[in-house]
Amino acid sequence: QVQLVETGGGLVQPGGSLRLSCTASGSVDHILLMGWYRQIPGKEREPVATISRADISNYADSVKGRFTISSDNARNMVTLQMNSLKPEETAVYYCHLKRLSGPDAWGQGTQDTVSS
Repeated sequence: QVQLVETGGGLVQPGGSLRLSCTASGSVDHILLMGWYRQIPGKEREPVATISRADISNYADSVKGRFTISSDNARNMVTLQMNSLKPEETAVYYCHLKRLSGPDAWGQGTQDTVSS
């Protein structure tokens, strides 16, 4: 079993920045990728950014150029730097982990609010 612990996030003004971190523990063998999803009120959970163990990253079109995902494979940690945040990006952000086998793992979610 995998446990994901998320830190960071909170309240920020429009145009501001937030940084999310997620650390995996437990059965962390054969991790394929880690990343972040978000769920905006009234909408489906959507991918924001992912990064593979080979350091290949992918971003949702809406966040390209503003968000940066990075990883520390030795620590099984992934970080999401979010800049120029918009009010419509207020959401619960979830850390996600995919392994070669076994179910995907999800963090408990962190509420990020962009508001003046």
